[in-house]
Amino acid sequence: MTEQLPTPTGDLPPDPPRGVMGRIRNYFLTGLIVAGPVAITFYLTWWFVNWVDGFVRPLVPPDYRPETYLPFAVPGSGLVVAFVALTLLGFLTANLIGRSLVDLGERLLGRMPVVRAIYRGLKQVFETLFSGNGNSLRKVGLVEFPSPGMWSIVLISLPPNQEVATKIPSQDEHISVFLPCAPNPTTGFFFYVPKNKVIPVDMSAEEAATLIMSAGVVQPGSDPQKKIAALAATALAAKKVREPGEPESAFSRRRAKPAEKAPDKVE
Repeated sequence: MTEQLPTPTGDLPPDPPRGVMGRIRNYFLTGLIVAGPVAITFYLTWWFVNWVDGFVRPLVPPDYRPETYLPFAVPGSGLVVAFVALTLLGFLTANLIGRSLVDLGERLLGRMPVVRAIYRGLKQVFETLFSGNGNSLRKVGLVEFPSPGMWSIVLISLPPNQEVATKIPSQDEHISVFLPCAPNPTTGFFFYVPKNKVIPVDMSAEEAATLIMSAGVVQPGSDPQKKIAALAATALAAKKVREPGEPESAFSRRRAKPAEKAPDKVE
C-alpha cells in the first residue's frame, strides 16, 4: 500500500525571485517606491515656490528684497510676502471700512459688461471651494456613464437653480455633478443627473482624485508602507534561500539542478 503525502490546501505563496538579478530588481523597485514620491513632491513644491516668487517679487521694491542685502537670492521670499499680504487683506476686509471698499470695488466691476460675468463666476467658485461650511464637490458618487454597465466616479455639487430645474424635461429631482478625467482631475464633464441615479460612495474627494490620477492603480485604503514592507520581505526571503557560507556558483548550480522526488513508502 502506497502512502500518499498530504496535499496542502489554499493558495501557495509565490516563490521569491532567486539569484543576484532578482534581488537587485527588488532592491531597485523598493528604492524607487521610497524615493519617487519624495522627489516628485519636492519638485512640485520647488516649482510652486519659484512660480509665486516670480509673480510677487517684481511687485516688491528693490529696497525690501532680501537679495539686495545678501549675496544670494532667498527662495520663498515672494511666497512669504504673498501670505502676509493676503492675510492682511482678509483682516482689513473683516472690518467696516474694508467691507465698504470691497463693496465699492464690486459695484465698479459690476458695471463692466465682460469683466462682470468673469468676476461673479470666479467669486462663486472660490467661495464654494474655500468656504469652511460648504459641502459642494466634497461628496463622491457613482454615475452610470458613458454607457449602461459602465460606472464613473463623480463629485456631487449643488442642485440646479429654479430656472434650470423647470427647463429639464423630467419630474425627477436633479443634481449637478462633475466627472473628472484621468489623469488630470481638474478637467472633465459637468452635467445634471437625476438624484436617484447617483450612488453615494464612502470616499473623500482627495481619495477620489488619487484614484482618478493613478487610473485605478492606487485604491482608497491601500497602505503604501505595507507594499514597501512586502517588497523588502520578498527581497530578504530571496537572500535567505542561499545557505550561509555557500558560494554563489554552487548555489546557482544547486538551484538549476531539479529536485529529486522522494520515494514512496510501501508497507
